[in-house]
Amino acid sequence: MAGDALVKDDFAAKFVTEKESPYTRWVAAEGLDIIAAHYVPDLRTVELKPWARRGGRGVFINHEATRTSNDCYVCEIPAGGELAPQRQLFEEMILVLDGQGSTKVWNDAGAEVTFEWQAGSIFAIPLNTHHRHFNGSGRKAARFVASTNLPPVLNLYDDADFVFNTSRDFPNRFDGEPDYFSPKGEQKGLLLDTNFVADAVNLPLVEAKERGAGGGHIRFAMAKGSMNSHISQFPIATYKKGHRHGPGAHVIILTGTGYSLMWPEGEEPRRYEWGPGSLIVPPNMWFHQHFNTGPDPARYLAFKHEVVSVRNAQGVPKAWISQRIGGDQIDYADESPYVRETFHEALAKIGIEPRMEEAYSAELETLPPKS
Repeated sequence: MAGDALVKDDFAAKFVTEKESPYTRWVAAEGLDIIAAHYVPDLRTVELKPWARRGGRGVFINHEATRTSNDCYVCEIPAGGELAPQRQLFEEMILVLDGQGSTKVWNDAGAEVTFEWQAGSIFAIPLNTHHRHFNGSGRKAARFVASTNLPPVLNLYDDADFVFNTSRDFPNRFDGEPDYFSPKGEQKGLLLDTNFVADAVNLPLVEAKERGAGGGHIRFAMAKGSMNSHISQFPIATYKKGHRHGPGAHVIILTGTGYSLMWPEGEEPRRYEWGPGSLIVPPNMWFHQHFNTGPDPARYLAFKHEVVSVRNAQGVPKAWISQRIGGDQIDYADESPYVRETFHEALAKIGIEPRMEEAYSAELETLPPKS
């Protein structure tokens, strides 16, 4: 059985300085912590610290498996308050966890757009635009979670002043279009080309039977950035197919209750219980699988760095392709007996029968032969 590759302390000490980076030093200088975990039970209640420069409270989440690709942070805007203006030479995607408010975005040319958001809204900050977040409530703090590609950018330049204070507009990314953050978009297959989703919980999805369980799926290209995201949903008493991919996926549960199994190849699965607000960050090339054990459909949002998507020659993510033909998705027919046994046991505790027979049968119609 494969292990965690842990070595003796004297050996590890030879590399200890290489764990530090311009990024980790910058977070420390901001007075904030980094949660080095691939599971956070509830982002809505995770402990935050005062963030003096931004004028709010925050914490960073950066698991070792993603530390050089992208990160995640949670930020709170005080009741009746706002965050300090900021611009940045990196990309950022945001999900509002609690509260309501507005954001103003503007460039050096003087073009300005303001839009409103609420819990469940998703949007992206266009590259290097000035922006400022405002809390619309005078009684309750607003909280959001964001994923950024700050780590590789800051590690490359090792100059925070350059990253946060360079005067440069990117008009192909943002040119002050009045409808830039309107809740619209062009549907291109599974991809919705938009810069703002008003309500991620109730957004209509597209059928994606390739991922199993008769679920829905939609992918986003926001603010013309290199980062991407998607929403997936699967029905009551069902589960998705196990798969693996590169680092950088931050999976945030929007609705439902259940659990996920995650494991590196050759090891036993590890189980993580989730509900609305939970965060799952699968380490690099760990298999993972999501199970709905609640009375409602389960829906999640995944913020991702492009390094996640190992693709075939046709541009299809290998995480969507059967292992039988060289992909990284485990067919139901090939999964470990442990998967079904554990799922049956979890549902039995709440008096629900599995609803997987249709998914199992549908897979057999297109299942490639074993090599």
